[in-house]
Amino acid sequence: MIHFFKQKPYLCDLIPSNHIDIHSHLLPGIDDGAATIEDTTALIEGLQKIGITKFITTPHVMGEVWNNKRTKIEQKLHTTTEELQIPNIKTNFKAAAEYMIDAEFRELFMKEKLLALKENHVLVEISYLNPPIQLYDILFELQIAGYQPVLAHPERYNFYHHASLSDYKKLKKAGCLFQLNMLSTVGYYGERVAKISDALLKEGLIDFIGSDVHHTRHLEFMQKKIVLKNHGSLPVVFQNNAFFNF
Repeated sequence: MIHFFKQKPYLCDLIPSNHIDIHSHLLPGIDDGAATIEDTTALIEGLQKIGITKFITTPHVMGEVWNNKRTKIEQKLHTTTEELQIPNIKTNFKAAAEYMIDAEFRELFMKEKLLALKENHVLVEISYLNPPIQLYDILFELQIAGYQPVLAHPERYNFYHHASLSDYKKLKKAGCLFQLNMLSTVGYYGERVAKISDALLKEGLIDFIGSDVHHTRHLEFMQKKIVLKNHGSLPVVFQNNAFFNF
């Protein structure tokens, strides 16, 4: 008996035209992403080739490591768009931030306006080593302050990798939306992350998707095939990013 197996698609083929990327590190010299304006140009042009036309770039805000204040990010955005020699980039490129939920984060959102992806949606992340002790208190206070947390790459937090997905479901109940990394779907971060990405998609827990691109190696992997079984729900997740149109 001959069995026919439907081949998995290439990631780049699933990206809709005029797609909006909501997670990247494209501002030069401000975090661990692009180092120079030439790097920024190469990354943007590479992303444009696979259908991404609008960019909400999200430099790290992480205590003493990446002490990026709102004014610094806004100024870097201004100088970057002035230097970029890419058609229409000023109207298709904006900046938000990826905020680390650490000891300083609560004080930050209490005293100044955060850089949101859109309206009140704020991209946040947590340490890869362990979750903050007061995570749920901070998430509650963030929402009381008027923000909607969007948790970056939930699939990459190994301490949540339980078969029951109980911690993920608890985070969803606590008000978090989830943003999957595109690179997780092609196995860039390893089999374990791909497996949990598959499970999160199967359970319908993923809301949005982002490139989280830092360098050209990431672009290379975005040309690879999807490794997930439950990739059938990815087109809907990609379409959800239209909410962030600007």
